[in-house]
Amino acid sequence: METIDFIILFATLAFIVIYGTLKSRKNANVDDYIKGGNQSRWWTVGLSVMATQASAITFLSTPGQAFHDGMGFVQFYFGLPIAIIIICLVFLPIYHRLKVYTAYEYLESRFDLKTRSLTASLFLVQRSLAAGITIYAPSIILSAVLGWNLFYLNIIIGILVIIYTVTGGTKAVNVTQKQQMAVIFLGLITTFVLIFSFLPDDITFNKAMKIAGANDKLDVLDFSFSFDNRYTFWSGIIGGSFLALSYFGTDQSQVQRYLSGKSLKESQMGLIFNAILKVPLQFFILLIGVMVFVFYQFNYSPINFNPAAKEAVLESKYSSQFETLEDQLKSIQDKKQVLANKFADETSASESTNLQSQLSELNTAEFQLRDKAKAIISVVDEKIETNDKDYVFIHFILNNLPKGLVGLLLAVILSAAMSSTASELNALASTTTIDLYKRNKKGNISEKHYVNSTKLFTLGWGIFAIIFACTASLFDNLIQLVNIIGSIFYGNVLGIFLLAFFITFVKSRAVFIAAILTQIIVIIGYSEDWMPYLWLNLFGCALVTGIAILIQFFTKKPTQHMESV
Repeated sequence: METIDFIILFATLAFIVIYGTLKSRKNANVDDYIKGGNQSRWWTVGLSVMATQASAITFLSTPGQAFHDGMGFVQFYFGLPIAIIIICLVFLPIYHRLKVYTAYEYLESRFDLKTRSLTASLFLVQRSLAAGITIYAPSIILSAVLGWNLFYLNIIIGILVIIYTVTGGTKAVNVTQKQQMAVIFLGLITTFVLIFSFLPDDITFNKAMKIAGANDKLDVLDFSFSFDNRYTFWSGIIGGSFLALSYFGTDQSQVQRYLSGKSLKESQMGLIFNAILKVPLQFFILLIGVMVFVFYQFNYSPINFNPAAKEAVLESKYSSQFETLEDQLKSIQDKKQVLANKFADETSASESTNLQSQLSELNTAEFQLRDKAKAIISVVDEKIETNDKDYVFIHFILNNLPKGLVGLLLAVILSAAMSSTASELNALASTTTIDLYKRNKKGNISEKHYVNSTKLFTLGWGIFAIIFACTASLFDNLIQLVNIIGSIFYGNVLGIFLLAFFITFVKSRAVFIAAILTQIIVIIGYSEDWMPYLWLNLFGCALVTGIAILIQFFTKKPTQHMESV
């Protein structure tokens, strides 16, 4: 990195922190601090909802996912618009009518305090882990490619977020996320344009897509019902819908974003804005990953994108063996470049089929070489991450973008990390204050006391997230890790809410027991690999609903509480 990159990076981050702190430092009461005084317009709500979901993991992992596996991951988001429509028609009107601070307040009015507390606690567990990952994700990768200290990176990112989130609460999160999304959009568009400009002069966009298609990178839809395929049309529409319903409808980090809207209509419009833009945005990010793949058809790529892995191997007795694999990969890449140029030209159907067959053979040989390299890396040091999906995009950025733009793209990554973490800390603190602390606090307590308590809880959860980030370990793919953690808990939580909304004869005791049993079963199911994680959302939701209905049916004297609102 050059001096100009550091200037752009630190200036961008400093502006976001200072701007967020100054614009939101005055909070007179709990309503101001937790709901931002209900002053957010629909575009603020929409961008805030999007920024909360679009963490650094999105911009680090998603292009790498497309580089290796193609565009199929976009199917994960197919259920999102369906879920948003249901939330706008069912969830949001109830939340606004009851004027709740958190989603879990409603559960006490429908069931009882212990059901509310259990559901809030499930949220606190999974979201606190996710907060640590959103800090850890950019830190582990930036530390590997830039040589920055991982421990200090975790602390710096965490402290930057804590400063303005503690100071300004929800309003600070909302106003900074607009700036962060502006940085993110600018960075992504600039990167796409630059990747295209780096391709050979005779490679048009259509030819680039033709090359990508020949390498099976443009297979968007998979209509198979096989559980062996993690991302299919059906898992996206069904499992993705349940995941999105759970996340946007019951996760306080998202609920708090749209509860800050000026009115029900503003909140609904903000969510619909997000639903319209989210799938195209993810498609575009995946397309950037595909364009990076096309770029590397005309340029040499490393046999493993994790620089720490290569460094460790070259210092070991396996260095010559590893270098031989690199030479073999270069030979394959030379052949692929010749075929790519031929394939990009106008060819007959038979010639195209023949070229695609040759490309497929070379791709198979390349995958085998990369697997052999991973095996060597594992032998050298089993703690080093061999799966390099998360390193593909940052490797491209650091090795190919011009001065200044490297700093901008790093600002995109860190801005995304800060925006998601801020929402998570804000929601964790609000839930802790409203659903646990305030609900069980006796006596007449002032508004200032609860504002200060929420600030302290924000600080506490921020410290927890930093500690978790400092002790976490890299997973197969970071964007999948966050979704897996969510899927383990979200189906159960969604089922509790659907029981509350629609199945009025089920009472609190049945729901409470069913929720505990379901969570145990889902955790066991994931550990035993019963199904792809996306289906856990549907499984958990159906399981808690079914168990609760059965318990209620076989209970002669159910616990009576209030009917559904």
